Amino acid sequence: MRQLIATALVAGLAGSAASAAEVVADVRDRDNTALGAVRVEDTASGMALVTLQLATLPEGTHAIHLHETGDCSAPDFTSAGGHVAGERMHGVRTEGGPHPGDMPNLTVTSDGVARAQVFLPYLDVETHLRDADGAAFVMHQGADDYESQPAGAAGPRIACGEFLPAE
Repeated sequence: MRQLIATALVAGLAGSAASAAEVVADVRDRDNTALGAVRVEDTASGMALVTLQLATLPEGTHAIHLHETGDCSAPDFTSAGGHVAGERMHGVRTEGGPHPGDMPNLTVTSDGVARAQVFLPYLDVETHLRDADGAAFVMHQGADDYESQPAGAAGPRIACGEFLPAE
């Protein structure tokens, strides 16, 4: 049943209206279970909008970030590289922060479902996510402290989804 929910969430995001630049990542856990999808789109205001629709997640508070490489092939997802950082520091509690790919912690309820929308003022879809090596959405086991460098002391990576590079 949870697999069906995650598949429906992916289909819902993939069918959304396109904007100037948009990418969608199908998110999977370390067991390769489909968890749902994350869409990032540039908006007319100049801010990127991230829409997350995920299911079958572990309950609790988890760090979520956009990472610099569209590769989730390593068992621990380290193949996704570091955060989409640009010239900024990690975290909203840090002078010169946050990274373009830093997002607020995501709270997952006991039913394993998480839905959220996040604005990213320093992110540009074409520049940061559709470059030659793509990018990835990554969820961590723990919460981001919003200041530890370089990634918020959030623990191991537990889920990943690839945004593929422009063709």
